[in-house]
Amino acid sequence: MNAEDTGREGVAGGSTLLSEAREAGRERPYAEGDPILEVRGLVKHYPLTRGILFKKQIGAVKAVDGVDFDLAAGETLGIVGESGCGKSTVAKMLVHLEPPTGGVIRYRGEDVTKLSGRALRAVRRNIQMVFQDPYTSLNPRMTVGDIIGEPYEIHPEVAPKGSRRQKVQDLLDVVGLNPEYINRYPHQFSGGQRQRIGIARGLALNPEIIVADEPVSALDVSVQAQVVNLLDRLQAEFDLSFLFIAHDLSIVRHISDRVGVMYLGRIVEIGTDEEIYDHPTHPYTQALLSAVPVPDPTAREHRERIILHGDVPSPANIPSGCRFRTRCWKAQERCRLEVPLLAVPAVFRDSETPARHDSACHFAEEKQVVPHEGLRETPAEDEGPSSPSSSPFSSSSPSDEGPPPSPSPGRDDRSAEGPGLG
Repeated sequence: MNAEDTGREGVAGGSTLLSEAREAGRERPYAEGDPILEVRGLVKHYPLTRGILFKKQIGAVKAVDGVDFDLAAGETLGIVGESGCGKSTVAKMLVHLEPPTGGVIRYRGEDVTKLSGRALRAVRRNIQMVFQDPYTSLNPRMTVGDIIGEPYEIHPEVAPKGSRRQKVQDLLDVVGLNPEYINRYPHQFSGGQRQRIGIARGLALNPEIIVADEPVSALDVSVQAQVVNLLDRLQAEFDLSFLFIAHDLSIVRHISDRVGVMYLGRIVEIGTDEEIYDHPTHPYTQALLSAVPVPDPTAREHRERIILHGDVPSPANIPSGCRFRTRCWKAQERCRLEVPLLAVPAVFRDSETPARHDSACHFAEEKQVVPHEGLRETPAEDEGPSSPSSSPFSSSSPSDEGPPPSPSPGRDDRSAEGPGLG
């Protein structure tokens, strides 16, 4: 890649696409903040069978077991949780890659689970997906132009054949790649560039919703920041709603308006980023936050580390009552007998505290896992003054004042122009 291409934002070349997206946005009746996607009681069970010729179902793996949430127009909803909690299964059901066992998925008030054929294809045009692995989500035998242009073959009404090449080049430019790379193959790009190609493919049909299933987990840290900044920019430019799935809690907080925490097939707590990160009420959320690395040594000393004992139960044998009770330090007899509802806890219903948000716990209480900046204890007198100049982690050098700047949302490839250098 040429040196002058490294930091290009990729907005000017995609002005045609942006104007088309804004023109389509005027036709959308849903205003920002209105729920465009409603999920109620979403269930996905995989049957466990025994026998060869005559198979008999002996149980089920309850990958998703009753998930409820809304996604508003222009909103980013982050979903976090341990591996195996059902996040990716939810994502696949939203785009109908996996048929749900039960529940309702309403897009613009219409139940998507009951659609098929042409009606389902029309909905899929407006709900696109960015996959986790940029290496396996792209066909190695297809050029970038064919990969990004493939949606136009399925939906020819979006782009006539004569204009498809130009549209693909515009998309490459929008996501920060050189339009001249249209004839290259996926193996000629780096991991971050491949994920940008996947994002361009998701934008091809001008969707309203992007389901991003851990889009940065396979990338290194510097490229993660670039891709997240790119998604943030594209949301504003293309008027998108995001369902953003990730393991990294700091990335989810950076990009999300609201956050849902999943455990063993269900959402156990949901609220704004401030409510979840600064005022968590569910024990599992508090344990997750306590495990996040804290770069500030002062905050690290004063935070409470919560260690969960035992393994995550099998989704084929979920505990009765509260499914988190086998690892929870608050568990009582009521937790074994009664399933907690995802609702505002009774203790917070009459208050205006940020802890007043939905939490599926019988004994929910606010717990400050990491101290706020203003609440941290001041050092003792024998430790010296607390001014920044006396701290071993501070420096008077101008380059150390404040956090490092956020990486540019431009291209992440700093390799030469030749193929195969990623």
